[in-house]
Amino acid sequence: MTEPFDAVSVIRTKRDAGRIPDDQVDWVIDAYTRGAVADEQMSALAMAILLNGMEPDELSRWTNAMIASGDRLDLSGVARPTTDKHSTGGVGDKITLPLAPLVASLGAAVPQLSGRGLGHTGGTLDKLESIPGWRANVSNADFIRQLNEIGAVVCAAGDGLAPADKKLYALRDVTGTVEAIPLIASSIMSKKIAEGASALVLDVKVGTGAFMKTRADARELAETMVALGTAAGTHTVALLTDMNTPLGLSAGNALEVAEAVQVLAGGGPSDIIELTVALALEMLAGVGITDVDPAEALRDGRAMDTWRRMIAAQGGEPDAALPRAAEQHIVTAPSSGVLTRLDAYAVGVAAWRLGAGRARKEDPVSPGAGVVLLAKPGDTVRQGQPLLELHADDPGRFDRALQALEGGYDIDGSDVAGSDIAGSDIDGSDVDGGTAFQPSPLVLDRVTA
Repeated sequence: MTEPFDAVSVIRTKRDAGRIPDDQVDWVIDAYTRGAVADEQMSALAMAILLNGMEPDELSRWTNAMIASGDRLDLSGVARPTTDKHSTGGVGDKITLPLAPLVASLGAAVPQLSGRGLGHTGGTLDKLESIPGWRANVSNADFIRQLNEIGAVVCAAGDGLAPADKKLYALRDVTGTVEAIPLIASSIMSKKIAEGASALVLDVKVGTGAFMKTRADARELAETMVALGTAAGTHTVALLTDMNTPLGLSAGNALEVAEAVQVLAGGGPSDIIELTVALALEMLAGVGITDVDPAEALRDGRAMDTWRRMIAAQGGEPDAALPRAAEQHIVTAPSSGVLTRLDAYAVGVAAWRLGAGRARKEDPVSPGAGVVLLAKPGDTVRQGQPLLELHADDPGRFDRALQALEGGYDIDGSDVAGSDIAGSDIDGSDVDGGTAFQPSPLVLDRVTA
């Protein structure tokens, strides 16, 4: 086959900060997926994109070409309005677990294609697989049936969804181009748009435990993704949320499932409830469901009923005991005072080293491993009081986890209110002219088209 373009010309265009023409964008994504463009050539193009960026319409074309490289889910057979959520990843971020059944219990359908954890951030599929019997793989027919009958599916994406992204994602990881915001945005949005939901809410984490460390970078990514979703005809909203401190009181697969069930039972940590309700309101509003109260659906058991049906539909046993790690180790407070900081990244790395995460995609995880937080910033602690509880199947993992936690928390004699990003420059306005958005220490900002 004679190729209509050549990769070197495309690379030179972006190297010189030019805009890649639409037909060349379509070609280079297709040719790379087919193997006609070599990894080293796509590596050079990815680096040029990192250094010189992409124009909005150029990035939209790039994202559409990635979608076109594979299948697009057909949700026309789903009777309910469809809405989805994506998080850019954090520590203790078990929000999908209570959120999907909550939104489904209020009349929408949530087609949630999720992934596995890598490094210090956990994966939703790893968490759910700690439930005995639960399976991540669902056939297309069962996927649509479950959306109609129950309203929520959380499962693994098939290999046919945006295969160009799978190749490019692996390449970025080994070429120093992971940080390129156009490539991050197109990677996320190509998969989410291909899922076919009518509305999408993005939870863009910002802070030490997040991929985006600064408000400026998180805002740029959020705006870029919202623009891509809007251009594709998907109602898209993004919330910027704090990830300096872990969410909830646990980081680890079965530990987080247990905490999610507490929330579905009407209890659980206040930050998990706050973020779950905030995201639920956005997801529902995106498909026109506004006369409902998600907090009430958590309290009255509707969301729990949907959770139990959702887990059972995928072979899981909602009442089965969750795995528990064989060994525990307590970290005590070295002094008395107020816990002013508990670093999300340190806790995430500790949980990873305990066995809750993986360094490579093929590595196994320990379902019971992780970290339980016995205090959160703002709590007063006494010297010798338990601060963290480490869980591992192999006690030999404790030393490296403790090393990760060194310098990961501060105790002071006086309270230091908020995090370094909680008091940032938020004016409280809603950019789409609707009800004024009120920021909180957890939900920092909102981005719409």
